[in-house]
Amino acid sequence: MKRYVTYINYAVFLLLTAGCSVHSRQSVDLPVIPPDSYREDAGKEHSGQPIEYWWKTFHDSKLDILMEEAFSENLDLAQAYARLEQLEAVSRSTVAAQYPSLNGEVQGSREDTPGFFGNNIGDSYRLSLAAGFELDIWQKLRSRAQAADFEMKATQEEVKSVYLSLSAELVDLYYLAVEQRAQLVLADQTIASFTDTLDRVERRYREGLVSALDVYQARQNLAGVRASRQLSEASLAVAEHALSVLIGRYPDRKTGGQLAIIPGVTEAFPAGLPSQLLARRPDVQSAFLRIKASDEQVAAAIADRFPSFNLLGNYGKSSTAFSTGDITGSFWNLTANIAQPIIDGGRRKAEVDRTRAVFRENVAFYQKAVLAAFKDVEDALVRSRTTRERVLMLKDREAAASGALRLSLERYMMGLSDYLPVLTAQGLYFNARSSLLEGQRQMISDRIQLARSLGGTWMTRELENRFHADISRKETDE
Repeated sequence: MKRYVTYINYAVFLLLTAGCSVHSRQSVDLPVIPPDSYREDAGKEHSGQPIEYWWKTFHDSKLDILMEEAFSENLDLAQAYARLEQLEAVSRSTVAAQYPSLNGEVQGSREDTPGFFGNNIGDSYRLSLAAGFELDIWQKLRSRAQAADFEMKATQEEVKSVYLSLSAELVDLYYLAVEQRAQLVLADQTIASFTDTLDRVERRYREGLVSALDVYQARQNLAGVRASRQLSEASLAVAEHALSVLIGRYPDRKTGGQLAIIPGVTEAFPAGLPSQLLARRPDVQSAFLRIKASDEQVAAAIADRFPSFNLLGNYGKSSTAFSTGDITGSFWNLTANIAQPIIDGGRRKAEVDRTRAVFRENVAFYQKAVLAAFKDVEDALVRSRTTRERVLMLKDREAAASGALRLSLERYMMGLSDYLPVLTAQGLYFNARSSLLEGQRQMISDRIQLARSLGGTWMTRELENRFHADISRKETDE
């Protein structure tokens, strides 16, 4: 009688503890408290809400078309979606482990065996349904399912990061190609100007007004510009090749169009408030979700050290042939199984220690990602401001170099000076114009980096659009 009372008490204990977790979920603090505004922002220029589809502010229809094509054809994005599908399948699999399983079994045989009354010849069969269910007393299965779900959501955030990186890389390559075309236009204009100057110097040399040194110096300037043109030609080709591969095409020279004028940009994109940044950064969200996943893995590892409870059932019909006749009928059985780990060499405890170490690693990674996110924005704001100021100075430098070249050439043609001032002024003017083009393109690159560092919510809409498109495609294929 005592034995039955003990069993009853144990059963009541299990019912009371069912659904209780053996691990308390851990909280994670931010490494810093976000300030009210960015240091570089000072609550002035960039305090508005960040722009979502930021590349549309350039008002370039060709760029918009390339972006749409990249979102549908980019291979990095295709890989990211494939990884997401894998994690979604893993998540469904771990959720399924929480439910009962049911298997149908069919067994048939024909036998010819010796017996007391002659050979026993007959057919035997067995039809049954086998069910199994693990009672998730310690929430081990639930914790594994939650961990897989958080891993899947973290991968979703990584897909958003791919969208963000892809958009930034595409716009950067697009305007790099634009700058190189502008550099080629500048080189061609400079070559034409230097060729005209060389013709004048050669004419003055034939007239005996200048020495051969002036001719050689003029040819030197012209050759230098022609050589620099080849560098721009190579850079343009590389940028166009990278742009075509980015949207899933074979490397070509036509994908990026023929635009050769760098668009003007004025103010930097609004940066919003630092308190909003973490929710807009998919890399930070991914790191946080992996903390939650690792916390659930700790819970599952701890629960694995406790007893497991399984219910097994079998029901069916069988027929067995005997020499005296067939025995036919239904059968069933119900089994309860309790297994408690006793000796495993410390394997389960080691798994708990491992998952706890993974949790601490993910916490440190998340806190680092938070600091890096604020750093990215502060860096981008500083670069946006300083590059804009640099471009204004480069414009002043170009204007001064243009005036110096004009005056030095006039003085030389009037015989008031030798050719060296012209030589110097030509080189400085070409470099000033080239540097201005580079600075204007760098200002666009700084805007791109600012938009990238601010993250966004537009990637969620692209993810949903892709999801619905994939469902429609699968339904059509079926």
